[in-house]
Amino acid sequence: MLTESLLQFFEHLGAEWVLWLLVALGVLAIVVMVERFIFFRRHRVDPEALSKQVVAALKRGGPDAARRSVEGLSGMTGGVLHAALDAWGDGVNAVEEVIQASIAQQRVYYDRFLPILGTLGNSAPFIGLFGTVIGILSAFSALGSGAEGTVLKAQVMSSIGEALIATAVGLGVAIPSVVAFNAFKNRIRIMAGNTESVARMLLAYLKADPHGPHGGNGGRG
Repeated sequence: MLTESLLQFFEHLGAEWVLWLLVALGVLAIVVMVERFIFFRRHRVDPEALSKQVVAALKRGGPDAARRSVEGLSGMTGGVLHAALDAWGDGVNAVEEVIQASIAQQRVYYDRFLPILGTLGNSAPFIGLFGTVIGILSAFSALGSGAEGTVLKAQVMSSIGEALIATAVGLGVAIPSVVAFNAFKNRIRIMAGNTESVARMLLAYLKADPHGPHGGNGGRG
């Protein structure tokens, strides 16, 4: 029968490979967390200080001075400011569109590898549960094997222990992955908001400057 064939297959397969798979996925999750942490830390900026710096440079020497003031600034904020200043001569409407497009483009770099954490957070408990099911099947198989006494007890306890460990390891991979995923997503949201606020300060100066491109009239002739 199919049921007996599957039971024999899973009994022969065992749950140990599930544990090794979860360990490998856990290592992958740690690598992604460390890489994203370093990436976010490297591109951290102070939006308030940066806004003052860029506006002061604009007042002092126009967009060329502003470009020099943010030279070397990388990450989402740097990319958006560079793009906005490059579009400075095209008017307010163009700069505003460039800001939104640049933020969307930069978010792609910040979201990189995060789907791995999201996937592990959702799937690791089920992988652990799969190992648990295999372990329970092995325990029932041991009960029907005809063994008695200490031998039977050892076989059953070993299978149940292996089953419970699979669940525990699955949760151990999933919980940190979900926490890190949500933390990084929240950090991206904050950084996008800060970047937009700095860019909006730039845009406000462009709108208010009567000597700017198109006389501060929103890019209309």
